[in-house]
Amino acid sequence: MEGVELAGEFYRDEYLDSALYAFLGSRERDKKLREEFQRLARVEALHARFWRDFLRKRGLEVRPPRVGRLRKYAVLALRKLLGPGGVVSFLEMNEGSAVEKYYRFLTAFELDGEEREALSRIIIDELEHERLFSEERRRFHTENLRDFILGMNDGLVELLGAVTGLSAVYVSAPRVVGISGLVVGVAGALSMAIGAFISVRSQRQVNEAVRRRLEVLFRVSRDRAEKELLGRLLESGMPEEVAEEVAEKLASNRDAVIRLLTSEGGENELRSALYTGLAYLLGVSFPVTPYFLASSSLLALPVSIALAGTVLGLVAVAVSILSGISIRAKVLEMVSTGLGAAFVSYLFGRLMEALFHVSAL
Repeated sequence: MEGVELAGEFYRDEYLDSALYAFLGSRERDKKLREEFQRLARVEALHARFWRDFLRKRGLEVRPPRVGRLRKYAVLALRKLLGPGGVVSFLEMNEGSAVEKYYRFLTAFELDGEEREALSRIIIDELEHERLFSEERRRFHTENLRDFILGMNDGLVELLGAVTGLSAVYVSAPRVVGISGLVVGVAGALSMAIGAFISVRSQRQVNEAVRRRLEVLFRVSRDRAEKELLGRLLESGMPEEVAEEVAEKLASNRDAVIRLLTSEGGENELRSALYTGLAYLLGVSFPVTPYFLASSSLLALPVSIALAGTVLGLVAVAVSILSGISIRAKVLEMVSTGLGAAFVSYLFGRLMEALFHVSAL
């Protein structure tokens, strides 16, 4: 039963991607890109057909999922904004682990020979998707877009909680709440930006160290380098006989081995820090702004909550549309957790007021 449910999910994902690529192809003016989108639509349609036939063979009738106009035009807007590489990155976001999921399905569930062969071809297709529009992805820095959305969400939720808690203490001093929120927000943005900078830089330094070590190994002992490669392949779960054959063949190509054993490291630490910090500050601005306009914190509070809840909902809709998950579920999840954190913060602020008598009434 679990396998059938997974197959149903795979069918919906592939069908939706096929429909969206076909829609993009129908609206694309560039002939080369139009043909590429149409090719992708055909590939995804073949994948969807495989999962549909898989389900029908097991006695289940499946209906094509509905592709809403909102999702179509959101993807079209993304194409205009970020280019072909950006839209492909986001359409594949929900399939980031498709290769692993399909491989687990291939090894965990009973398939006949024809199905195993077909699913193996699909896995190869999904691997090829990782290479599509790689130049455009680097050009538009789409590796940072998810960080931007999540950073903005962090800033919004954290500062909503902070100003909500302070509102219980500084009821008649909304500007104090606003200024305090800005101070906390700037400090948080700097902390997030520095953390992103250190994280990306550290990963780059680790990759460089591994690369230097492998270069030394190749110059000193090719056999030792081959053993290093073999160990990594075995750690990844590759069967021993296959790993030994791959290691033996690749050991003669130093550059190939180094690329295989080190990640791309294509992110720029300064750009990553800038994206993260600005995203956090953008999130901060929504719950803080009403406190500079209202005469009372109690008047600013509902506006702040409403504004933050609306933005959280919009972010949730964007994430849902781009990743193909349920809009209702994602909106409920993000809005309820964000506003729930604000409610707890308000209660904590009232507790601090009662314990330490610091009310600014």
